[in-house]
Amino acid sequence: MVNLADYKEMIIGSRVIEPGNSEKFRTGDWRSQVPVIDKSICISCLSCWIDCPDNCIVVDEDGLVDVKTTHCKGCGICSQVCPKDAITMKEDIA
Repeated sequence: MVNLADYKEMIIGSRVIEPGNSEKFRTGDWRSQVPVIDKSICISCLSCWIDCPDNCIVVDEDGLVDVKTTHCKGCGICSQVCPKDAITMKEDIA
């Protein structure tokens, strides 16, 4: 039988010492695709905004959506939930 270390004996791997500090770090640099919004057919239903797991869809003062790519990982959920197919995933060449 294997003796596992008690949680009190384990080395601390990481700590969040400042709440919300992930805003300071880019996390989408390794993506291969990026969402592109065709604003001419977007109806601003905000389904993409609701379902984006990384909070990358932004809404401006006029209610129009855009993509903030600093944290986008290119998962494509936004394009899958768009009822008007206004979001397509394109190769990220940046």
